[in-house]
Amino acid sequence: MKYVRFSVADKVKYGILEENVIKVLSNSYFEEHVTTQETYQLDQIHILAPVKPSKAVCVGLNYGDHAKEMCLPLPPTPILFMKPSTATIGPNDSIIHPRLSERVDYEGELAVVIKRRARHISIDDVPKYILGYTIANDVTARDLQKSDGQWTVAKGFDTFMPLGPIISDEVDPSNLSVITYLNNNVVQKSNTKHLIFSAYFLVSYISSIMTLNPGDVILTGTPGGIGKMEVGDVVRVEIEGLLSLTNTLKSE
Repeated sequence: MKYVRFSVADKVKYGILEENVIKVLSNSYFEEHVTTQETYQLDQIHILAPVKPSKAVCVGLNYGDHAKEMCLPLPPTPILFMKPSTATIGPNDSIIHPRLSERVDYEGELAVVIKRRARHISIDDVPKYILGYTIANDVTARDLQKSDGQWTVAKGFDTFMPLGPIISDEVDPSNLSVITYLNNNVVQKSNTKHLIFSAYFLVSYISSIMTLNPGDVILTGTPGGIGKMEVGDVVRVEIEGLLSLTNTLKSE
């Protein structure tokens, strides 16, 4: 299924996307629900970020070419950091360039959406805990990341986690093309088969450290080709089967 969260007439609703028609659900996709008779065309609604996570657990240096361009060794275990829920924005929302930073970078990547509470789960059981997958842009204030030594400031600004436009359970996370465009020019191009730590491994590993709640997201890492965005630039991330996530950088 392809899940969407959207607004219409100032009300937030959840639905299932079938071609260009959204069939409205009676509750969110994290609660018991049924499909109602209410439907909308895509041009009748405003698509929102598909989730409002309690937390986003992110993975650094999970592609070899990205580790190389950062001049860092391959990690023996996943490098984890977190983004606050306030960083979340949806498709076509603006990324805000903070006054504190002189360099803001794009980082296109695959995100895992957790379906139900997960703690100490095995890799074999991981699929039971995944609602599906969506697209993320791990926006980063690169200058602050280098100067700070910690990643919370560089990764945690409001608007620094675009998500969407859909969540799909119809894709294979181990073999998906990931392409990022900056002003329609390809700047990142890879495939999730090149992940150092797979999506399933990451869910299992992170659940051994902390409880994952319904709606939490795991950002699986970005491939090589990261780069600076200028105010006015349009960044688009495409992952096969998940449509595309587009956002524009604006000044604070």
